[in-house]
Amino acid sequence: MTGEPYPRRVLDLLAAAGDRTVFEHGARGTSGTGLLGLVRRLAAGLRAAGIGPGSGVAAVVGVNAEAFAAILACHVVGARVVGVRPGLTDRQLRQVMGLHVDAVVTDAATEPPHAPRTLTVAELLTAPEEEGPLRLSGRPHDVARLICTSGSTGDPKACAQTYAALGAAWTARPEAWPPAIRELAPRLRRYLVFGSLSSQVMLEYGVLSIAAGGTMVVADQPAFPRALTEHRASASVITVPRLRKLVAAQRTAPVDLSGLRALVVSGSPLEASAHREALDVLGPVVFHGYGQSETGTISMATPWDTPGSVGFPPVDVVARGPDGEPVPSGVDGELYVRTQGQATGYWADPEETARVFVDGWVRTRDLGRFDADGRLHLVGRTRDVVIVNANLYYTGPIERLLATHPDVAEAHVVGVPDEDTGEAVHAFVVPSAGRTPDVASLRALVGEHLGQACVPARIAVIDEVPLAPSGKPDKRLLVAAHSAGRR
Repeated sequence: MTGEPYPRRVLDLLAAAGDRTVFEHGARGTSGTGLLGLVRRLAAGLRAAGIGPGSGVAAVVGVNAEAFAAILACHVVGARVVGVRPGLTDRQLRQVMGLHVDAVVTDAATEPPHAPRTLTVAELLTAPEEEGPLRLSGRPHDVARLICTSGSTGDPKACAQTYAALGAAWTARPEAWPPAIRELAPRLRRYLVFGSLSSQVMLEYGVLSIAAGGTMVVADQPAFPRALTEHRASASVITVPRLRKLVAAQRTAPVDLSGLRALVVSGSPLEASAHREALDVLGPVVFHGYGQSETGTISMATPWDTPGSVGFPPVDVVARGPDGEPVPSGVDGELYVRTQGQATGYWADPEETARVFVDGWVRTRDLGRFDADGRLHLVGRTRDVVIVNANLYYTGPIERLLATHPDVAEAHVVGVPDEDTGEAVHAFVVPSAGRTPDVASLRALVGEHLGQACVPARIAVIDEVPLAPSGKPDKRLLVAAHSAGRR
């Protein structure tokens, strides 16, 4: 491995690609050499603007070659980069801009709200190009990237990842790919990208695609399955709600997806029955990924792994009981994870850092168990609980049980205040295609298997679950809907 800092390995991939197209946007193709040239020019522009080691830069970018090059250029000059996802609320934008941001780099036509200073990609490209080899200024222990969590369980937190950690990650190093990634990578020949390259997942699978000899293909309108066929995509990232819609569409009005090789399910757990159905309908293309902003990728199930599992973790993962001791296989425990590329903590939040980053491990707050073969299964989150009559009940088992009913495509459970029991279980269910859930039978199912305390006091049938900007189901919006009396 080279001793130069991140993003040297990514730049080497672009140089090796040469004249091969690595980024395709409509009729425009950009080669590895072309992208490398953009990085050089943008890095010169950033340095001319006074951006360097220790500078905080917010990246407000879409999906195009310049956006990809701009993020790499920020790392070339050694800046601390925070990606700004589309769809953030005004409060969340203020929070991001408060992360010691010195400037915003954007390819947008309008200035982002609350920006202390705006540097447009077009302006940066007008700076004189520096002579000689591209100089990398990142220092190993400096923070290279702040990755904002989804905020699905509260306000987003900024995970601080150093240049050393970014360089240690396996994405741009084929010799370090774990088995599941070696299975996935060749399938990323035409990797569909959309939304924003500020997304950690979208960007890193893009780098993986280039490392595997593939091309990042832009979808301006990412409606599935049309975007997959229109762009002849071989692979893409997909959330659980989108996967469910794609499977339903293929059942009712199938299109030719014979060129599809991989859908990487990301953002939330995929229940076993939905996993099996997706494999049955779409074929052996479903990869079920598990990771966190704090750790990066933790594990991934290939199409050949047990449905409902996230495969065999290639990193250190321990399931621990309430006493902090490891639990045996088959027993649920809180997952503690250790990876080479993990964050060092939360930016400017020592209290939360101390709670989550413990003795070199990251406390995921996720519940999981290992089966007898060593595959990891996710079963819920430690904070997704309902306290009924002073007794704590996890929502994950209730959701999974409801989702086994043939009338239910997906289920989401929340706890809401109750005058008699302190809190009560409330469930929101999305019906299976052509089915009408029978509330009484759903309540009976829960009571029979989990006991009366877990029986939902109310079950609301909804067309679809509201999503956070990250694409994850947003339970806070469900609670708000309940409070407002909406179905």
